[in-house]
Amino acid sequence: MWDPADAAWEENLGAARAYYEAYATLAAPVTASIMDKPIGQWLANARKKHGLGKNPATAARRAALLAAIDADWRPDWPIDWQRSYAALKTALGPAAGEGGALAFVEPGAMVRGVDVGRWLAVQRQDWDRLAPGQRERLEQLGVRPLSAAEKPAAAARGKGASAAFERGVSALAQYVEREGRAVVPRSWVEQLPDGPQRLGVWLSNTRSRRAGLSEEQRGRLTALGVDWA
Repeated sequence: MWDPADAAWEENLGAARAYYEAYATLAAPVTASIMDKPIGQWLANARKKHGLGKNPATAARRAALLAAIDADWRPDWPIDWQRSYAALKTALGPAAGEGGALAFVEPGAMVRGVDVGRWLAVQRQDWDRLAPGQRERLEQLGVRPLSAAEKPAAAARGKGASAAFERGVSALAQYVEREGRAVVPRSWVEQLPDGPQRLGVWLSNTRSRRAGLSEEQRGRLTALGVDWA
């Protein structure tokens, strides 16, 4: 018998296929839409408990259909990490898997709003913090952890990154105290005593690099109301 709920689910599945064809991932932000479908929210709901339905057979069939589109549609790590990984893979294109090609992916290289160069540097520096599955996927692209010779320079850069993080948190705290929420327009510039802070861009980049943040840093941002979905 024709079931309206099943029909609606199949329509959203078609939108998911279209999204994957466009972005090479189903790690869509919750605000994403395609074919007039709120595909980002639909996928976020699908990842939740019973998000594919309470009937085990139906849920298993639907999970298999999504996995056929993208095996990592429901990863064991943050969705924003998977989205950044897909952006890096897109940046490499046919050169994916060739370690030498990564030398051309430097900080500032933007793909779909993700600074893939900076994100890549964080993954190499924090290699031991990554899950085995994350390391495996990066290795498939030719990514390797920092060598012993590279670590001192990365540590020096890290001090500057720490200062930038603290400044961003200060700006966000000031914004939240005034506005009552941590939803910041990407173009928003917060005025601090020592000058302007591009808070919207900083927050967007920080969320996309969540995997590279320490537990303490993530906790501070969560306490300010940052939504990691």
